[in-house]
Amino acid sequence: MSRRPSVYPFTAIVGQDKMKRALILNAVDMRIGGVLIRGERGTGKSTAARALAILLPEIDVIVESPFNDDPNRPDTWSDVVRDKKDKGEELRVEKRRTRFVDLPVSATEDRVVGTLDIEKAIQKGERHFDPGVLAAANRGILYVDEVNLLDDHVVDLLLDSAAMGVNVVEREGISFSHPARFILVGTMNPEEGDLRPQLLDRFALSVDVHGIADPGERMEILERHIAYETDAEGFRQQWFGEEQKITERIAAAREIVDAVEYGRKDLYTIASLTSGLHIDGHRADLVILKAARAHAAWMGRAYLENHDILLAAELALPHRMKRGPFSETQMSMSQLEEKMEQVSSEWGQGDESTEPAEGDEENAVKKKANP
Repeated sequence: MSRRPSVYPFTAIVGQDKMKRALILNAVDMRIGGVLIRGERGTGKSTAARALAILLPEIDVIVESPFNDDPNRPDTWSDVVRDKKDKGEELRVEKRRTRFVDLPVSATEDRVVGTLDIEKAIQKGERHFDPGVLAAANRGILYVDEVNLLDDHVVDLLLDSAAMGVNVVEREGISFSHPARFILVGTMNPEEGDLRPQLLDRFALSVDVHGIADPGERMEILERHIAYETDAEGFRQQWFGEEQKITERIAAAREIVDAVEYGRKDLYTIASLTSGLHIDGHRADLVILKAARAHAAWMGRAYLENHDILLAAELALPHRMKRGPFSETQMSMSQLEEKMEQVSSEWGQGDESTEPAEGDEENAVKKKANP
């Protein structure tokens, strides 16, 4: 395994459990669609995002591709790799560290999606593509600080790619496509302006972070940062064991997330939560299901429990709830639990696990979320 750079350890971050959970769920399943972290400066937003990249398992990539193509997923290959494969060229595979790509606020559309050389295409009949940020971020983390200050059109491009997992560039009748599946992490300070509601909804999960008020925890933060600044590598070594456990756990969860089963009661629970809270559209329902399955996999289970749905809803619903000028978007876990109990009562099965009983053919019929 290649040597990791010295970055503050993810597991050494004090508190901020919701933020860490949202990041880990996206690490387990990138198809969830990213996370928006809102909070004042100095609350560990960028620290957590950078630390997650160091934490992620190494990945197999095709050496000849600038897009980190997955050798095990031919259906997602870029046009470059497909062309090489069609020509019978050898595709070498190696392990690489997960990339962390930092997108500047000044980024333009061409810088993000990449550009096609139209002149070369016309003169020589060759497709020449200059990769952009989306190419570099494929199968990694794309971090956007102050995402609320980014051009709305560019934010739309990022969110489209995060949702579809592919980047298609078309110019003058010529097109090029490559995989663009990444963990989108946007951070912002609400005091500097908010995102439009349409863009807020496009972020799968959202977390509001605040400075920790408990004196004991604040002292712990101080002591750990002093230790890190004094001897960064030594501090990382102290936390290496805990970091390795999380890395292995993420890798194990990735292996089983597509096998996590769910039943009609789970779908009814999710649909009832979103409809009861008057959530527009159906994106939230899909996000909750994906995040709940990721949490079940993270816990080592191949079936959903109400607790998985509850924790996913806590991250997927607040930024989608309708609010008046003086209302809060935050919803407590106790309120969500009350809603869940009402739903379970309506279904008529109480608050039981959704794992089917042996011999129950009707409940044993399970479906899987779309990849």
